[in-house]
Amino acid sequence: MSYDAAMKNALVRAAIAATITLALTAASQAQSNDTTTTIKDDAKTVGHAIAHSATTVGHTVAEKTKPVRDTIRDDSVKVGHAVAHSAKAVGAKAKEGAGKVKGAVTGKSDEPAPKS
Repeated sequence: MSYDAAMKNALVRAAIAATITLALTAASQAQSNDTTTTIKDDAKTVGHAIAHSATTVGHTVAEKTKPVRDTIRDDSVKVGHAVAHSAKAVGAKAKEGAGKVKGAVTGKSDEPAPKS
């Protein structure tokens, strides 16, 4: 199981545990006149706890994947430079070949005539 999946599973387990706790608390408070207020407060507390856990998981995942993102970015830059260099070399060879073909067909080339 990957690290991300383990973190997600832990978050789901925490949410389930918080929901069960909320339900049990609500059941025990059912005889109270302030049941609605208590349930709302407990739900808010559980919601905040889940949001905090999710934020923590998100930050942890971002921190763990940063080296991978950096490597991908660096490799992408290198590949881009290599492609640009190859395209430039192919363009130069094509231009050179076109000049030779023109010279063979017309008897003239793009190159200046030699000075005598």
